[in-house]
Amino acid sequence: MAPKAEAPSTEAPDWITTPITPQLLRGHLDFEITPHGLLPHRLPSRARRQVPDRQLAVAEAQPSGVRVVFRTAATRIELDTLPTRRAYRGFPPPAAGVYDLLIDGRLTAQATVAGGNLRTVTDLLTQEAELTEGPIGAARFTGLPGRAKDVEIWLPHTEVTELVALRTDAPVEPLPGRGRKIWLHHGSSISHGSNAAHPTGTWPAIAAARGGVELVNLGFGGSALLDPFTARAIRDARADLISLKVGINVVNSDAMRLRAFGPAVHGFLDTIREGHPHTPLLLVSPLLCPLHEDTPGPLMPDFTAGTLRFRATGDPAERAAGRLTLTVIREELARIVGLRALDDPHLHYLDGRRLYGEHEYAELPLPDGLHPDAAAHRRIGEHFARHAFGPNQPFNTTAIHAT
Repeated sequence: MAPKAEAPSTEAPDWITTPITPQLLRGHLDFEITPHGLLPHRLPSRARRQVPDRQLAVAEAQPSGVRVVFRTAATRIELDTLPTRRAYRGFPPPAAGVYDLLIDGRLTAQATVAGGNLRTVTDLLTQEAELTEGPIGAARFTGLPGRAKDVEIWLPHTEVTELVALRTDAPVEPLPGRGRKIWLHHGSSISHGSNAAHPTGTWPAIAAARGGVELVNLGFGGSALLDPFTARAIRDARADLISLKVGINVVNSDAMRLRAFGPAVHGFLDTIREGHPHTPLLLVSPLLCPLHEDTPGPLMPDFTAGTLRFRATGDPAERAAGRLTLTVIREELARIVGLRALDDPHLHYLDGRRLYGEHEYAELPLPDGLHPDAAAHRRIGEHFARHAFGPNQPFNTTAIHAT
């Protein structure tokens, strides 16, 4: 049975319903028409057909950085959605995700959506889950200024979100391009926004706002693994600036050894350069994470204290045999960029510890041993903006064509 939608608010008698089309979306690479509406995707269909596990299948459908954008004089806005939240068996369901409403670039209001589906993970290793269906709900915003304005509704970054209907009390028109550069970023769960409090509070969103760019966030929780289909997706996407944050998932999944890692990085970069031969490209090594600085993976969840934490289970003695740690990853990435930069002046390297290092760890420790909290996300975003978009930095050049 199809979920039922909440009735529109009765406060405004003359609602205008606007179809939600891709022209009203930013930050996505693809979309899917579902029985309920439109589902944004952050990987194109060709890549999704090659996704090997549920982890990435869910992550790419979670709309981190995706927003509904339009111009309107409406004072009331309602967005009907069908969210799918993720929970873990034995633990309480998560709080409803936050919808951020920006007016002319400023965070003005927030809302949540009641109801929705619940996907309960029953096996952490395989990501097997049970789905409990729930109703469509509405994110409601009222008391907005009654002038023409640019509106962005950023979708919850960790909830799969089907867009069902957009209602306003004044007409809606697509938001014209603002001449901003498109920044495409790829990374792990930290880039995806794990532990950030709301969608514009993820570090890439904070950095994009400071840099004055349009964000396409390809941060995939647990899945920044140098997959060729992700490289092809980046190659084929529109982008004026590209950054890749590589390493933590390779270590914590124990996915490869040093012999395979170097060529995999080269291949990933080669593929991207097929479509973006001269685009500024910033390769970012892992943030500080004491769990894995000198201890290989795999990483395992630990619920013994009643909350989720993580522990590294590899043997540090096996580094000599090619087992990867964050220290090894940083050395290899710096070596690769130094080698390639001889022929690629638009390729740059940034040590992730300049975004989150010993100082940040002492002040803002990782709550679960792996992911930064909301305050640390802000700090990372501010540091990235300075190191990437600041004066004389790789993404600060007037020679880049604005899309």
